[in-house]
Amino acid sequence: MIDALHNKRALIAGAAAIAVIAASAGFGLGQLTRAPAPPAASTAGSADHRPLYWYDPMNPSQHFDHPGKSPYMDMQLVPKYADDAPSGTGVKIDPDRLQTLGVRTAVVERGKLETALDAPAVVEFNQRGVAVVQARAAGFVQHVYGRAPGDVLRRGDPVVDVLVPSWNGAAAEYLALSRQGDAALTAAARQRLRLLGMPDEAIERLVRTGKAPSTLTVTAPVAGAVQSLDVRQGMTVASGQTLIQIAPLSPIWLTLSLPESVAAMVKVGDRASASLTAFPGERFDGRVSAILPAAQADSRTVQARIEIANPSGRLKPSMYAVVHLQGAAREGLLIPAESVIRTGKRAIVMLAGDGGRFQPAEVTVGRESNGRIEVLAGLSEGQKVVASGQFLIDSEASLAGLTVKPLAGAPAPAPAAQAVDGHGVIEALKGDEITLSHDAIPALGWPAMTMSFAMSPSAIGKGFKPGDHVRFMLDETPQGPVVRRLERMESVR
Repeated sequence: MIDALHNKRALIAGAAAIAVIAASAGFGLGQLTRAPAPPAASTAGSADHRPLYWYDPMNPSQHFDHPGKSPYMDMQLVPKYADDAPSGTGVKIDPDRLQTLGVRTAVVERGKLETALDAPAVVEFNQRGVAVVQARAAGFVQHVYGRAPGDVLRRGDPVVDVLVPSWNGAAAEYLALSRQGDAALTAAARQRLRLLGMPDEAIERLVRTGKAPSTLTVTAPVAGAVQSLDVRQGMTVASGQTLIQIAPLSPIWLTLSLPESVAAMVKVGDRASASLTAFPGERFDGRVSAILPAAQADSRTVQARIEIANPSGRLKPSMYAVVHLQGAAREGLLIPAESVIRTGKRAIVMLAGDGGRFQPAEVTVGRESNGRIEVLAGLSEGQKVVASGQFLIDSEASLAGLTVKPLAGAPAPAPAAQAVDGHGVIEALKGDEITLSHDAIPALGWPAMTMSFAMSPSAIGKGFKPGDHVRFMLDETPQGPVVRRLERMESVR
């Protein structure tokens, strides 16, 4: 009896345990099969995560106020949430990543940009001061004073003696008329001597001594270097023939070559200083005297001239120099030159916003000097730009599909065509339109669906028919996707 009672109690206890285990298993199974509850959120957070609208990825400009299938093709509408960052607000980067990348920012400031640049130059003769000495009368060279091209002469140094036979008769006539006391005839005879090339000094000596000079001594009219000497002893010279050419050594020219991009920064009168390897540590100061009107076709440079005093003659033609130009300062918006990304067609900076957001923006830049560059359009004072690491942020922006903020008044550039491949079955063909049941296209984020496409002329009329399994190439253009190429699957196996 007692054993039976114990057995009954054990049986009841076992049943209760089984019930508890079953209940626990059922609860656990329910927890496993039930979707996990979303984490608790504030009312504001839930409101931010409510969809603002739904849209078709193939036509994102068209908004819908409820979910469902797109009226344009066989695919579900995609929700747009309030807390999704719009494409125009920039790319967001975690502050820890910014610190790892070493990103630095700079403030757009208004200031004065000093125009300073260095350019190569070559020392040349001052062609404005070149003196050309010619024979005043026909004659014969009696003596050359040992001169040669390259010699440096002082003013008044003799160069050559020329015998002038025509002076003898004219001088005798002058003396005879002067003895007669006829002032008019004497003046006419004196003028004839001048026309024959006799210098006033020789005429005065003729009046004092009564002797007619027959030899003309040609002297250097300026101090400088002999560039050419076209006379030799014993030769005959004609009236007006060039005997010697002399170039002054002071002031001397520095002819510098300026790239076309900076030629507009240089003005006549700008201060300049030159340094030469021949005189290390020395500076030679001067000013820009001229800017030549034509560019050099071979080097695409503009030439400018600087006049520098050279009283000791140390600066010699064909010496190489580096010229430092200092122009007038101009006020404007300035940013670090390293913050500008040049693409070849435009200049871009990365604007730094709040919350670690960055937005690429197009700018128009001007002059650059001392590590700073002038911004003519696209930025305002007080904005922040990325000065270091902007190329990495630009890569992030490109991956996020951000468009560059255009200049004010400039149209936004149209997105470039994107080519993607896909596989599917032709459902219908009508003119230049094709309907395809295609597989998913991950590159565009499309699921498998049936839709119609426009076809380019190169893909039409190749014997395709409904039911063909094809491989196709799409160009994602601003006007919509276009089928550029079709290939039967059998032809590519």
